[in-house]
Amino acid sequence: MARLESREQDAEDMYGIPENFLEIEVRNPQTHGFGRKMFTDYEIVCRTNIPAFKVTQSLVRRRYREFEWLRDMLERESTRVTIPQLPGKVFTNRFVDEVIEARREGLERFLQVVAGHPLLQTGSKVLVAFITDPNFTQDSYHY
Repeated sequence: MARLESREQDAEDMYGIPENFLEIEVRNPQTHGFGRKMFTDYEIVCRTNIPAFKVTQSLVRRRYREFEWLRDMLERESTRVTIPQLPGKVFTNRFVDEVIEARREGLERFLQVVAGHPLLQTGSKVLVAFITDPNFTQDSYHY
């Protein structure tokens, strides 16, 4: 009988809400402006119960150059963590659906890796705000 109880507990542990979870999704790219002033921004959706994040759910929009700034800040802040690369700059056809989708996937992978790193969650002054604060601006943070 003890063996059966142990099996049930394992299934409950496997399928229950994890102790700490972090879901980050980059979605819904939107292109704004026209001509040389065009840019695309992306929606970042975050769901978590990790204490370093001050909110359990958030939705913000960021553009690629803000991701570049974030990566630079993370590299300056944390010498002990290797910060992954962003998807590369695109100079031609950058507003084609396939290019935007490839960039969206790369930005999502980037955020999942850096936001999932325990040292960055607790040691970065900008990471959590970048992902969760709709009022975040680069000007608020100086290194």
